[in-house]
Amino acid sequence: MHVFWHQRDLRIPDNRGLTAAADEDTVLPVYVVDTDVLHKVGKRQRAFFAEGVRALQRAYRARGSDLLVRSGPAADVLADVVDEYDADRVFYNEHYRPARRNRQRRVDDAVPTTSLTDLLLVDPAALDDRYENHSRFYDDWQAHQKRPPAEPPDEDALADFSDSKTVPAIDVAVDLPTPGYEGARERWDRFLADGIETYSDTRDDMRAAVEQPVGAVSRMSPYIAAGMIGVRELWRDASERHAEVGPDQKRQVQKYRYELSWREQSYHLLYYTPTLLTENYKSFPNPIEWENDPETFAAWQRGETGYPLVDAGMRQLDAEGYVHNRPRQNVASFLTKHLLVDWRKGARYFTKQLVDHDPASNYASWQWTASTGTDSVDVRIFDPVAQMHKYDSSADYVTEYVPELRGVPASKIVDWPTLSDAERQELAPDYPHPIVDRNAAYERAQRVFERALGKR
Repeated sequence: MHVFWHQRDLRIPDNRGLTAAADEDTVLPVYVVDTDVLHKVGKRQRAFFAEGVRALQRAYRARGSDLLVRSGPAADVLADVVDEYDADRVFYNEHYRPARRNRQRRVDDAVPTTSLTDLLLVDPAALDDRYENHSRFYDDWQAHQKRPPAEPPDEDALADFSDSKTVPAIDVAVDLPTPGYEGARERWDRFLADGIETYSDTRDDMRAAVEQPVGAVSRMSPYIAAGMIGVRELWRDASERHAEVGPDQKRQVQKYRYELSWREQSYHLLYYTPTLLTENYKSFPNPIEWENDPETFAAWQRGETGYPLVDAGMRQLDAEGYVHNRPRQNVASFLTKHLLVDWRKGARYFTKQLVDHDPASNYASWQWTASTGTDSVDVRIFDPVAQMHKYDSSADYVTEYVPELRGVPASKIVDWPTLSDAERQELAPDYPHPIVDRNAAYERAQRVFERALGKR
């Protein structure tokens, strides 16, 4: 008998480690509740993981098997399971966050193991250790063949046992997505039917994001982050659609496939740079002069900065545990540039609040936006006024999440940080004035980063 150790891969279909274990012998599926690892993510995501484990358990039971759920340090638990069930080996899928890699090493030391690349389309070890920009990474990554989805294991290969233990539900004040592979597949099918062939045109359309949350974008990120659906399955379906459609639709579908490559690069960065979550990726000759003002950081967290697009993004995060990618970039840029708050503070707050938190994507994206990561531009600063004018000029997204501004003309909402105090007070007395001056904050950020880069 083999043991398969589920981690952030809460599914049966397209699970390379599970399939490999079942191809060799009967397999006993195990999930280990290791609080040291789980408490590195926020309560909202832990709640989604818990629901995912319960959905996975139901899926195994429907196949005449079960999911063995045990608590404690993974190395100790798995060693006990191997002894109790006289198992030969533990199979698992490789994960790349330093805490998980350390846990995997301890398991390797405790029992015989076999690990596989499952989280990504291309094993980071097959690529160079460093790329100067995403374009260079993409060219190399694209040249590598992508595996097809792993076939699900035969039901006869799953151990015939039952166990009453499960993980407790966790109450949170946000609506969680329908958990498990079935929930993931249903959402993906909706996007394939209603969104992927217009994706490039709608992905930054904030009106579409409000009117058609699944369609304008896929909203698959919670499922991908929890491993409730395999990335090879997504790649196969998108690639098949790309081959079927006409030229304009090919462009739309290709954009979705291209976006998956950013996640791949984020994990490539984490694989080769385990300090990505704690230290600047880019080297600076001088320290960055972060302000780290606690009051402005708190205003940013509350969505009360007086910059409508930023505040809408932060309020969506608070209400849903999710932020659309366009405002996600803007809230991160505003914090690190206009407010000069260290990117680590923002990334940790996202870790706490997001249902779709992914360690590689979250921290790599924060570093990119903060100009401490892989961006080819030395200092990139998003102007939240110009960004709103371009992507939410009718204020549909902003007024969805900032009710104080409903009834205010959209043009005034767009220009809110540039209006006079008197005009703002007359238009929306309950909405805050800007906590920093738009132009002064922009110029200050330019000076600070140029000094850090040794250009002043």
